[in-house]
Amino acid sequence: MVAKILKFLNLEISGLHKAAYILGISAVLSQILGLLRDRLLAGTFGASQTLDVYYAAFRVPDFIFVSLGSLVSVGIIIPMLISRLDKNADGSGLSSVMSMAGKKFVNNLFSAFTILISIVSALAFFFFPIIIPFLFPGFSAEAVNQTVLLGRILLLSPIFLSISNLFSSVVQVHNRFYIYALSPILYNIGIIIGILVLYPFLGITGLAWGVALGAFLHLVMQIPFVLGEGYKPSLSLRLQWKEVGEVFTVSLPRTITLSIQLISLMILTMQASRMTEGSIAIFSFSYNLESVPLSIIAVSYSVAAFPLLSRFYTEGDTKKFIEHFTVALRHIIFWTTPALVLFIVLRAQIIRVILGSGKFSWDNTKLTAAALAIFALSLLAQSLVMLFIRSYYAAGNTRKPLLINCFSAMITLISSVILVSLFEYSQFFRFFIERLFKVDGIPGTEILMLPLAFSIGSMVNVILFWIFFERDFPGMGKEALGTLFHSFAASVLMGGGAYITLNLLAPNLDLNSFTGVLTQGVVSGIVGILVGMSILQILKNAEFKEMTKVFQERFWRRVWKVKIVGGEQTEL
Repeated sequence: MVAKILKFLNLEISGLHKAAYILGISAVLSQILGLLRDRLLAGTFGASQTLDVYYAAFRVPDFIFVSLGSLVSVGIIIPMLISRLDKNADGSGLSSVMSMAGKKFVNNLFSAFTILISIVSALAFFFFPIIIPFLFPGFSAEAVNQTVLLGRILLLSPIFLSISNLFSSVVQVHNRFYIYALSPILYNIGIIIGILVLYPFLGITGLAWGVALGAFLHLVMQIPFVLGEGYKPSLSLRLQWKEVGEVFTVSLPRTITLSIQLISLMILTMQASRMTEGSIAIFSFSYNLESVPLSIIAVSYSVAAFPLLSRFYTEGDTKKFIEHFTVALRHIIFWTTPALVLFIVLRAQIIRVILGSGKFSWDNTKLTAAALAIFALSLLAQSLVMLFIRSYYAAGNTRKPLLINCFSAMITLISSVILVSLFEYSQFFRFFIERLFKVDGIPGTEILMLPLAFSIGSMVNVILFWIFFERDFPGMGKEALGTLFHSFAASVLMGGGAYITLNLLAPNLDLNSFTGVLTQGVVSGIVGILVGMSILQILKNAEFKEMTKVFQERFWRRVWKVKIVGGEQTEL
C-alpha cells in the first residue's frame, strides 16, 4: 500500500493544464483545511487580543521566510537547475535526470542557506523583546510578552519552509507536482493539530507549536523524492562561493521585491495595532479568505507555467514563451473574475458560514465581511501580478518587478495614511463607507481603510505590470482583453443573478441558523454560476469551451467508462 502511494506521488506530470488542475485541486483541499483552521480560531477566541497576538507573532518569522527563503525559492532555483540538466543522448532536449553538477549545486545551496537562516533566526530570537514593542506600539505589556513567546517558537517555521522550498525546486523541475501539491495540505493539518490537540495542554504556545509542526511536515513531504534522486544534503563549511554568489546576486532583487510586499502588510498591521481590539484579527481573517481563490487559481497557473516559461526562454523560443504566458493569463482572468464578484455579493454568507461560530460575534462578522469585499476588489489584480512576476523571473529579469513593486508599495502605504486620516476627520466619508458596507454603528470600522489601501496599491501594481510587459513582449494582451470582456460581462450578470436569489430566499429561510445561511449562500451561488455559464456559452467564450472539453475528456468519460452489457461490467 505504501509503495503504491509513493509510486503515485512520484508520477511525472506534463502539460500546463493538467499540472495547474492538480495544483488547483490541492489548493482547494489546502484552503478548505485553512478555512477550518480559521473557523476553529474564530470560534475559540473571537476577534480578540489573543488572536491579535497570534497573528502579530507571525510577522517577523514571515519576514525572515520571505526575505531569506526567497533566496532559494523555486522562482530563482528552477532556471538554474534547468541549465544544469544533462542533455539527451541525441541532443534533442533536456533529460529528467540531474547531472552531478546539479546535485552539487543543490547540496552547496543547502549548506550555505541552512547556516544563514539559522544565524538570522538565532539573532531574531534574542532581539524579539526589542523588535515587538517597536512593531506593535498599540500592544499592552502583556500582549508584547505573549507575542515574543509565540514569535520565538514560530522561528522554526521559516527554517523548515525555506529548506522545503529548496527541495521543491528539484521536485518541480522533474514535474512531480503531486508531491509539491500535498505539502501545503500537511502544513494546514499541523496547524489544526495545534489548535485541537496542543492548545488544550500548552495554552497559547500550543498554537505556535502547531505551526512549527505543519512547517516540518511540509519539509518531510519533499525529502523522499530528493533522497531518491541521489541527493545527500548535509551541512558543510567547504562551500563553492561562486555558485552561492551567483544565486544570491540573481535572487537579491526578487528577495527585496517580496520583502517590500511583506513590509507593506507589516506596516498595515502596525496601524491596526493602534485601532480597536481585534482589528488585526479582522484584517488577517479577511485577507486569508480573500487569498483562497488567489491560491487556487493564480498560484496554480503561475506555478504550473513557470518551468515551461523558463525552458522556452532559456531555449530562446520567445514565441512559445508568449503563447504559454497568454494561455495562463487568459485562464487566470477567466476563473478569477467570477470569484471576485461572488466574494463581493456573498460576502456575508461566506463569513457567517466559515467564521460565524462560538465567540465570533455578529459585529465581528459584519466587519470581516466588509473587509473581505474590499480585499476582493483587487483579487484579479493580485492574481495577474503573480503571473507577471513569475514570467519576468522566468525571463531572468528581476529588476523590473522590484521597481514596480516598490512604487506600488509606496502607493499602498501613502493611501493607508490618507484614508485613515480622512476616515477619522471626515464625517461624510466615514458615513459613506459605513453605509455602503452596512457597518454603521459598529465600533472599529476604521480597519476598513487598510484593505482599501491594499486594493488601491494592487490595482496600480497590475496596471504598471501590464504596460511594461506588453512593451517587453508585444502581442500578449490582445487575446486576454477579449477574455476579460467575456468574463467581466458574464460575472456581472452572474452577480446580479446571485443577488436576486439571495433576496428571494431570505424570507423563506431561517437566517439565524447555520443551515439557513449555508442554503441561501449555496443556492444563490449556484444560480449565479448557471447564469454566468449561460452568458459564456452565448458569447462562445474560448476558455469556457476548453473547460467543458477538459471536463468531458478527463472526468465525464472516466466516470462513465464502465457500462453494463448482458448483465456484466465491461470497459468502454
